Amino acid sequence: MSYGIEFVPGNITVKQVVNYCKLAEQKDIDFAWITNHYNNRHCYPTLAAIAEATDSIKMGPGIMNTFTDTPAAIASFMCTLNEISEGRAVLGIGPGDLSTLPKLAIEASKPVSRLREGVQQIAALCAGEEVKKTGNMEFFDYDGAKLTGVTLPAKKKQIPIYIGAQGPKMLTLAGEIGQGALINASNPKDFELAIPAIKAACDSVDEKKFKKFDVGAYTAMSIDKSEKKARNAAKIVAAFIAAGSPPALLDRHGLDQANVGKIKDALGRFDFGAVGGLVGDAEIDAFTIAGTPDMVQQKCEDLTASGVTQIIFGSPLGPDMTNSIRLLGKLI
Repeated sequence: MSYGIEFVPGNITVKQVVNYCKLAEQKDIDFAWITNHYNNRHCYPTLAAIAEATDSIKMGPGIMNTFTDTPAAIASFMCTLNEISEGRAVLGIGPGDLSTLPKLAIEASKPVSRLREGVQQIAALCAGEEVKKTGNMEFFDYDGAKLTGVTLPAKKKQIPIYIGAQGPKMLTLAGEIGQGALINASNPKDFELAIPAIKAACDSVDEKKFKKFDVGAYTAMSIDKSEKKARNAAKIVAAFIAAGSPPALLDRHGLDQANVGKIKDALGRFDFGAVGGLVGDAEIDAFTIAGTPDMVQQKCEDLTASGVTQIIFGSPLGPDMTNSIRLLGKLI
């Protein structure tokens, strides 16, 4: 089992993110994943700053996409980050945020095909290949593209690519082309479906592949010595996840869809007081890991038993981020 931590450089500064990553490294956390949203501080310079300030923690965007960034630009950045960090770069990449892309006048068409092509070109460029036109690609049929002014990773130490996956098609794609997956889920029930899909896809490529595949649970984490404080801090995150979940997912967790409808309406009115009153234990337990250190440890053990191989401590972390990182460090 390995552990990661996620930071959103939106409500905290780059300097704060760097300091938190230094603390996470001291607490033996293995990965730092930095979210990528156009309206926040950019993950590229943030990751570069983390690389300069740390010694052992691996780091990468969590996650990029091939709508807002081209495969060539991503490959160039990842090789640069790998150089700065002396081989600690990892790439999280996915289909793109379908709630954000329309705001940027981007039509999110054929996300699976686009991602497949993008990952293929990124891997080729990072391996030092000259990518020639084939006529078989719809989106990124590069014509003589090659990275010439970067330090390439060693052949046996290529940058691991993690696919941000949720639905069946993306889970299959992750198993086929990724070395790992980042799955937005905090509950073992969600991995009962996800892991077999990934394994089947891995087996279709190589029967030995799944043994090395890193299944990452991108959790919504909230930890504090006070159970009440920890769970209150998780309410808004649970609300947003519940409001954006399809009916089948709500049914999987036995949630009251009428209540979730009320949560969605309250979020639409920005009535967070009402949201806090509507979100109960059912929503919190379905979509987050929230509670005391003992409660969090048990839930992490449940994820491990389900087949998860990397637990990523994601937002909000808790009512006090520094205290939360220290508490999480004691569990590792």
